[in-house]
This record gives sequence, structure tokens and C-alpha cells, in this order.
Amino acid sequence: MLGTILTASATTVVVGPAAGLLGYRQLKRAAHTRRLRISSPEGINESGFVRIGGIDQYVSLRGEDRRNPVILEVHGGPGASNLIFSPRTRAWEKHFTVVRWDMPGAGKTFGRGGPAGQGELSLARLERDAVEVTEHVRARLGVSKVILVANSFGSVIGLRLARSHPELYSAYVGTDQNIVAGGRDRGTHHALCERLRAAGKRKELATVSAMDPDATTWSAQQWSQYNKIVVTTDPLTYDTMKTVVIRSLWFSPLHTLRELPTYMKGMTFSEQLGPQALSVDERAEGTAFRLPVFVFQGDQDILTPPEPARRFLDDITAPVKDFALIRDAGHFASFRHPDQFLDLMLTKVRPVLTREPAGR
Repeated sequence: MLGTILTASATTVVVGPAAGLLGYRQLKRAAHTRRLRISSPEGINESGFVRIGGIDQYVSLRGEDRRNPVILEVHGGPGASNLIFSPRTRAWEKHFTVVRWDMPGAGKTFGRGGPAGQGELSLARLERDAVEVTEHVRARLGVSKVILVANSFGSVIGLRLARSHPELYSAYVGTDQNIVAGGRDRGTHHALCERLRAAGKRKELATVSAMDPDATTWSAQQWSQYNKIVVTTDPLTYDTMKTVVIRSLWFSPLHTLRELPTYMKGMTFSEQLGPQALSVDERAEGTAFRLPVFVFQGDQDILTPPEPARRFLDDITAPVKDFALIRDAGHFASFRHPDQFLDLMLTKVRPVLTREPAGR
């Protein structure tokens, strides 16, 4: 889904004379490189490929103090690595060690093996690989548990991990939290039709109206098309795509020019995961959690609206649970407003954590 949107959006952002554009990119990347330097004696800045699930997968560990709590991110997309947001989230690394993992089909992992080298691409496989990555991080950093932070598509996998492995995770934080509900919730489909009708977007309305409101019947192409219409017809979400996502990719100091099209190809390749996620029923899979659960949602998110996520949180049991809105944000809320997200992590999540060394 995002691969198609990124390709369309990039042409509206990456414009201008080639020489000047590349020169400006070089200056911005150099500034971001300086910003990302970690020089503190207790800091960590490691990245590279780890053998996970039978293939080489890219893992990055960054933080200014190894004694801080550890965040393991499960990124969205599918196939949309969070590594590009590292300069935007640099302040997080003062308080947490941030682990970013490029799943199979995403980012540098996709670039390493190409389409033929990703192995099976399924939700079950990604869940198994996430556990393996967690074990690697626990051993490398000497901690017994990590904070699981899942965003957008990754939150489908994140809830399963949180439900099944409280021994590995000290808390679950969902942002851009998906609540699929096994296709029963038709509200977002209806809301999109009403919004398109009010905006006079007849072509898009005809496309969406022709789709079954039961998303479990959609193909990967329909899923991608639906989400593209949602994103490109909402001014806030589309602005975030251009000013936050596209610019983060274009100016990433961690990606070469050659890696940029590979990044987008990985997202297109990963769209095959969409229909698998559309049948997930979070309540049927279980509403009892044995770890703190938090949901931090953009207050204007129309792709994963806050109300279904709030209702789901109301229905679950957990030792601690809390819901908060990120102001003036749609989808990609934690990256549009990383300062607000960090404040929520420090005021709501960190106070409930206990940190133990591995093996205790």
C-alpha cells in the first residue's frame, strides 16, 4: 500500500534541477549524520545483519545509555522500515535504547536478499522472526524484557506478540493501532464513502463503493487501492506522507541513492501480506494481557481511527492500560510529532517498567 503511495508522492517532493537537488540532499544528509552521532561512554550505535529466520535481517541498536529501557519497534507498511525516521526520533535515544528491525520484505533486509531471498512471507513467520529478534536483543543488551512498540501494520503482529509473550516484553505500545475486527467493522468504509461524496470525488467514490464493505473479501490490489484513496484524499495524511515520510526517506543518511527505489520495491513486494491481516479478529484471539498495554493514536487518523482502538482497549484486561491522543496528527502520528510520543513514553510507559538483567 505505502509503496504505491510513496511512488506517487515522491514526484511532488523530489523536483528541481538534478545537480541542485542532489547537492541539497548531500548537505541535509551530512547534518543528519552529525545529529545521529553517539559519543557517550555508555552509548551504543550498532547496526548490521543478523541471521534470523534463516536469512540475513537488518537490525539497528542505538541509544546514549545502555542502562536505559530498550524499545523494539515492529514497523508498518507492510514493508516500511522505520530506519528512515532515525534523525526525527533522535531525542528518544536519550531516554531509551531504540532497536529498529527491517522485517523480511522491508528496507535493507529486502535489499540484501531481493524478492527471491525473503523466504515465506506471512504474519505467522513475521511473528516467529520477531521473537527471534527479541531474543537476540535481550542477549546483546543483557536485559530480560524490552518494550514492544508497534505501529500501523506492525500493530497487527504486535498485539499477538504482546498477548503470547509477556515473559519477553515489559509493556506493549501500539500507535497507528490497527483494529481489524475480522472484517465486522464497516464504519471506516462508510466514513470514507461519505467523505468522498462530500468532497465531490466521484471517481474515487465509485471505486470504493464497488468494493465489498467486508474487507476480508479484498485482494491485495483492492486493499492497496483502498488505502491509497484514504491517504491521498485526506489533506493531513497526504501532507504527512510528503513532509515526513518522503522527506525522511530522501534525506536519510542511512540509505544510499541506490537503496531508495529498493525501499519502495520492498513495500510493493510486501503488499501480499495485506489480505492476511484483513481476517484478523483481535477480540477472538484474546482480550487478556499479562503486561501493561498502551495505545497512543493520532487524533485525526482516518486510516486507523482512534475510536476502534479506544473501544478495544476498553474491552481488554491488563495490569495497566491507558489510551492517549497525539494532537494534530493523523497516521504516522509518532513520527509527525515525535516530541509528543516521547512525552507519552516518559510520563505513561516508563513509570510502570522494571528493568532486570537477563537471566534473573
